[in-house]
Order: sequence, then C-alpha cells, then structure tokens
Amino acid sequence: MNVFQKILNWMSGMGRVFRREFKLMVHDPGVLLFFVALPLAYPIVYTLIYNPEVVRELPVAVVDDSRTAASRDFVRKADASPSIDIYAYCPNMADAKELMAEGKVFGIMQIPGDYSKCIGRGEQAHVEFYADMSLLLRYRTFVSALTDLQLEVISDITGERISSVGLESLAAGSGGLPIKSESNFLGDTEQGFASFVIPGIVILILQQSMILGITLLGGTSRDRRRRNGGIDPKAISGVGAMASIWGKALAYVVFYIPLTIYIMRFIPEIFNLPHYGSPVHYLLFIFPMLLATAFLGLTLNIFMKERESAFIIIVFTSVVFLFLSGLTWPRYAMNDLWLWVGNFVPAVWGVEGFIRINSNAASLPEVGTAFWWLWSLVAVYMVTAAVVMKVTTPAKR
Repeated sequence: MNVFQKILNWMSGMGRVFRREFKLMVHDPGVLLFFVALPLAYPIVYTLIYNPEVVRELPVAVVDDSRTAASRDFVRKADASPSIDIYAYCPNMADAKELMAEGKVFGIMQIPGDYSKCIGRGEQAHVEFYADMSLLLRYRTFVSALTDLQLEVISDITGERISSVGLESLAAGSGGLPIKSESNFLGDTEQGFASFVIPGIVILILQQSMILGITLLGGTSRDRRRRNGGIDPKAISGVGAMASIWGKALAYVVFYIPLTIYIMRFIPEIFNLPHYGSPVHYLLFIFPMLLATAFLGLTLNIFMKERESAFIIIVFTSVVFLFLSGLTWPRYAMNDLWLWVGNFVPAVWGVEGFIRINSNAASLPEVGTAFWWLWSLVAVYMVTAAVVMKVTTPAKR
C-alpha cells in the first residue's frame, strides 16, 4: 500500500469517526445541555447579573463636625458627583451608623471640626469616609468618586492660595494645578464591571462547556464497554488512535463554530460591550484554543469511569481556571508554580489574546505569544489524547 493510499484510508477513518461522534452528540440530551444550552444561556445570565455596569447616586450620610462654609462646599461638591447622593446630615456618628445598619446609606462621610482651620492655616485637612464593603462595585465607585472630588478640591484650594499672594493670572490660567488629571479607560470606556469581566468569562465558558460535554461522552462510552464485555458497540472499528482523536476533535470544533460566533460577536453587540477587534482575527485566534480544548477533553477521558464522573472531576475546575486566567488576579503577580499551571490551560491564553483583540483592537500578530502557546498546547494534548485512546481502547474491537 503506497503512502497516498494510507493517507486516504486515514482520512476516511477520520471522516467515519467524525460522523459517528457528531451523531452521538446530537442524540445525547446531556451533551446538548453542555454543548448548546450552557454556551447560549450563560453569557446572557452573567451579563445580566453584572448590569447595570456602574452604580450611580449611592446614598451617603454626612457627619459635619466643622459646620463651616468650607465643609459645606466640600459636601456640595460631593453631592454634585454622579456617583454620590447626600442622603442625610447626621448630628453624630451613632446616627449615621444606624442609617448604614438599616441599609439606607452605603457610606458615611465625617468632616472633623478642624477641617476649615487646617485649610486656612495652609495645613493638611482630613475627611474620613466609611464604606459598606458588602459589594465591591459600590466600594470601587466610592473610591473613584472621592479621588475625583479630592483632585477638584485641591485644585480650588491651590488656586485660592495662589491668588492670595497676587498671582491671579497664574491661578486663572492653570485652574489651580499645573497639571490636569484625566482618566481614560482603554477597552472599557464605560468603566463597567461587565465590560471588564465578560470578555474573559465567555472564553472560560467555551472551554468548560466543551470539556464537560466531551468527558460526558467519554464516560458514556465507558458505560457501554462495561455492559458489553469491554467493547463499545457504537465505536468505529479499524481506525487508528490518531485518526480517531482527530475525527472526534474536529467534530467538537465544527459543532462549536456557530456558538463561538454567537458568544464572541453577538453577545458584545447585544449588551453593548467592547467589541473593537476584527472578527477575522479573533476567530482565527480562537480556533487553536477550541482544538486544544477538544484534545484536553479527550485526554481527561482517562478519568471518566462512568457518565457522572464528568460532574465530579470537571465542574470544580471552573473556579480554579477563573483565577489562573488572570481576570481576578494578574498573572504577573502569581508565583512560578501557578504561572506554569496556567500556561497549560487553553482558556488562560484564550482570555489573554481575546481581550486584547476584542477590547483593544489588537491584530493577530500582536497576540502572537498567546497564539503560538495555543498551537503548542494543541500539539501537547494531541499526543496525550492519542496515548489515552490507546490505553483505554481494547486492542481488538
């Protein structure tokens, strides 16, 4: 048999496995739950949870022990912020704490009695702020609003001090400060939590849903072998391990292409999330991630003793992969062990590359490191999947 005939036979066997695996997928309700329902529903559910992306007009109680024009001006500027709403003036901290305990306010602003005197003497004045930490989104909003408020008050006070020494023109021209501070949030112009986290979450959804479906199929195959003396009656005979894993992997990837387009293209448009990158670039980028994920799922089949094993072994990894992706803690701050563990998770590189393309309009060459890491994982998990196929499949079928 010549080389050309061997290649044709290999491709024919791969095609038969592809068709068989595709048929098994579409006729298994459990697999369809992971392959279809989960990718369709989860991005919508997560995005709705994180909407509205920013919180506005958070109620705040004020304890003004200074009771001066300067303190009232400070409170007035705080109330003018779109993020803060002065809910009530309280005579003391006890009353303010009671309002917070009742859930009527989420922050307390306490202005000390010497606030105006410190400003008048050119000393540093202090204003204390206490925030309800039950929701970090509120805390983030308070920090941002108070930082802007602080810069505004500093600018005004500095301008007044410059004017007081006869440099009115300098004060008017500079607005009080020689350098103007502005914040520009690249890739997240809304400064919203959904715009920040959802582009990464959807990649993790793609990986985890595919692995769950693949391992469910693997556990079901083990069940059939156990009932039929070690033989899976639905397996394709006469096909080598490499042709078999490629047929299966391509079946999963082809099945996921429409879902990937839906998640990566239409979800950002529906919810007005960042989507600045080229669809061609991020679809080309995500292909090796899907392929590496498919081979990883086939590799994990070695642990699937029965159908339910997928739930026990795979589901808990979602939180682990979320942390390894760098969404909740930057990867550069991780120790070497977890950094290398993350390097072997396809979604970790998928999250890094997709966010750069989608949110910052990076091109495929600009995410070259992540792209080639994904192709490296394709090679690694292709080999491990072939080994698992040979180990778990009887020599005679």
